[in-house]
Amino acid sequence: MNMSALDGIRVLDLSRVLAGPWCGQILADLGAEVIKVERPGNGDDTRSWGPPWMKDDAGDATTEAAYYLAANRGKMSVAIDISTPEGQDIVRELARKSDVLIENYKVGSLDRYGLDYQSLAAINPRLVYCSITGFGQDGPRAAEPGYDFIIQGLAGLMSITGERDDRPGGGPQKVGVAVADLMTGLYATIAIQAALIARQTTGRGQHCDMALLDVQVATLANQTMNYLSSGKVPGRYGNAHANIVPYQVFRASDRDFIIACGNDQQFVALCLAIGLPDLSADSRFITNADRIAHREQLDGLLSEHLVGATADEWVARIHAARVPVGAINSIAQALEEPQVVARNMKVQVPHPQNAAFEMVASPLKLSDTPVQYRAPPPMLGQHSHMVLRDLLGLDDDRIAALVASGTVTQHPDFQQENEDILT
Repeated sequence: MNMSALDGIRVLDLSRVLAGPWCGQILADLGAEVIKVERPGNGDDTRSWGPPWMKDDAGDATTEAAYYLAANRGKMSVAIDISTPEGQDIVRELARKSDVLIENYKVGSLDRYGLDYQSLAAINPRLVYCSITGFGQDGPRAAEPGYDFIIQGLAGLMSITGERDDRPGGGPQKVGVAVADLMTGLYATIAIQAALIARQTTGRGQHCDMALLDVQVATLANQTMNYLSSGKVPGRYGNAHANIVPYQVFRASDRDFIIACGNDQQFVALCLAIGLPDLSADSRFITNADRIAHREQLDGLLSEHLVGATADEWVARIHAARVPVGAINSIAQALEEPQVVARNMKVQVPHPQNAAFEMVASPLKLSDTPVQYRAPPPMLGQHSHMVLRDLLGLDDDRIAALVASGTVTQHPDFQQENEDILT
């Protein structure tokens, strides 16, 4: 097996739902050993967020929710009740032996268990401790829970997403995936890796304070700069672009497709390709600034013309003119797109209940330390016995006592896991 980028890095993942688990899955894909600490009984909240459920080898539904499976590949699951003193001791010992800890508890919640950054840094000064919350560790809303939907609204994303109010279906719209959670998971991954690099020089870990609201505000990118530069509050443009015209969805005779015309030269080429060569010489449309000023007129002319042929016909003609253009795929169509297939964006990761289990692959392509898919998303408590035995050195009697007290639980099918996958 090839070396992975994060071989030798151990991550203790106390997070649940999406932002934290997404970060943990990225680190696992890159080779880190990720130990997911879950509540006995229910585990990560998303384990119950079905249907849909993964099907087993016989084609029957299991109790493994697709939502949970999407964000927990490559991890080990240990079920520990951290509300008990014995459970807290186990987590402290795991943290002592770890490089990174990820948590997304409400601010101050882990303090009462002695599992906050200051407490764990005292026993492991090299620990990189990443807290993911809705609003951050300070400020007037720090104590509030954070939900992606609410953050999309508060941060302004929904004010620029959705059709214009004066058009059918107009109004604010959330994005089709939990983008604030996912982007925070990505930024958390960056912060953790930066802290690990800094530790090579300082010898110390540090606290990474990641907030969904901060991330969503930051990732409004050019839209925020549009406001700061002009003083004009951006609005919703539906499937059009605030700064470029034409850069939007158009309707062909059979279905919708996208034209993304990025500059004046491309606009000339577009007009030639679709059979409207005089349009690019019209004084209303010569420059992008002109086209923005006369957006409605241009939209009307193009829309009227483009319904005269099929989307595939227009895509072929416009693509040949080297103007960005594309179809609008369903998720099923996207996964069958030839480029997606060529890039191996589906991967088979055999699961104990489904040997042919498939997932969306990591988009990270590293030439020397490629992503490796070492394990499927774990079942609840699948690795409890193994981690306590092999990492903390507890004997079978001690583990049995922890299980009997309810401090630790283990999956019934994996009570004596023999495969040693700990580094």
